[in-house]
Amino acid sequence: MIYIRFFVSILMLVPLFLCAQNSVAPKYSNEFLSLGVGAEAFGMGNAVVAGTDNVNSIYWNPAGLTNCNKWLEVSFMHSEYFAGIAKYDFLGFSHAIDEKSAFGFAAIRFGVDDIPNTTQLIDNNGRINYDNVSSFTAGDYAFLTSYARKLKVPGMSLGGTMKVVYRKVGDFAKSWGFGLDAGWQYQLKKNWKFGVMARDVTSTFNAWVFDLNEETKNVFLSTGNELPENGLELTLPRIILATAGKFDIGSKGLFGGGEIDVDVTTDGKRNVLLKTGALSFDPHAGLYVGFKDFVKLRAGISSIQEFTNMDETKYWGFQPNLGLGLGFKGFSLDYAFTRLGDASANYYTHIFSIRLRLDKPQNANK
Repeated sequence: MIYIRFFVSILMLVPLFLCAQNSVAPKYSNEFLSLGVGAEAFGMGNAVVAGTDNVNSIYWNPAGLTNCNKWLEVSFMHSEYFAGIAKYDFLGFSHAIDEKSAFGFAAIRFGVDDIPNTTQLIDNNGRINYDNVSSFTAGDYAFLTSYARKLKVPGMSLGGTMKVVYRKVGDFAKSWGFGLDAGWQYQLKKNWKFGVMARDVTSTFNAWVFDLNEETKNVFLSTGNELPENGLELTLPRIILATAGKFDIGSKGLFGGGEIDVDVTTDGKRNVLLKTGALSFDPHAGLYVGFKDFVKLRAGISSIQEFTNMDETKYWGFQPNLGLGLGFKGFSLDYAFTRLGDASANYYTHIFSIRLRLDKPQNANK
């Protein structure tokens, strides 16, 4: 029961942090940590908080790590956005400590490389000099360490994730941050699972430091831009409520299921299906059909938003998602096909990820 008390205590602290921090926390802070990981999840519209049961639980819900019964599980994902301009990578490891607990570690990078630095394009004599154009990288990094344990209540587990965030914009700026996530899962009999994920539960703190030389400062001032100042950036909590179901289809190894998640954000009104002045509610859902552990087809919808046409008329759209999973023994290959905007958008994203489940080496105890 001590784990349950701890989890409830953390949730009760959320309103206090909202009152204290809402005036200094920018909207969409550390948004790269909201993209998701694993093609399996993208194919489901990122509705996996209740059903996640592998190494990717480090990100989605650390409580799901208790379902990792292998000595070591490895996951890798690579995807590219905006015609390859931005690259997004994930690498995770999980280890089953014993029958009741598991440990995980993961690293995430979202970066844009070779960005032209044109601040010195015009030299001191007012002439354009392309030799002064250099390049830099803007990268966001996160390192996650998770621990999960089954509780005395059958089917119930709790988990937590400590994350360190490092963000760097060339030689101009960098920041270090720290935050905590907490997750809960409960399996009711065989077919139903419930989950709660409290992301950035105590708010994630990023301390920014800017280092601009005199020439760059002069360019900023002469072009009407304000000079950035060192400061603290806060990421407010996000609570995800989830329900999942799984059912057998006949007796030939066919099965199907789905999940519905609702993201509750606390950083003010967002362009989502339901919103108030303080909270926004973003539902997303996914379905799947599979045959044993060999193949699984997925579909999902997410990012239900209101869009505006050129003539100021409005309409509702959503992000469609499709996925395919193939598995053989301890190897899984997942693929997701998705768009970054509403159904009328013409830009697509192909996401691939692999997972390996490894038994303990026979000579590990020698």
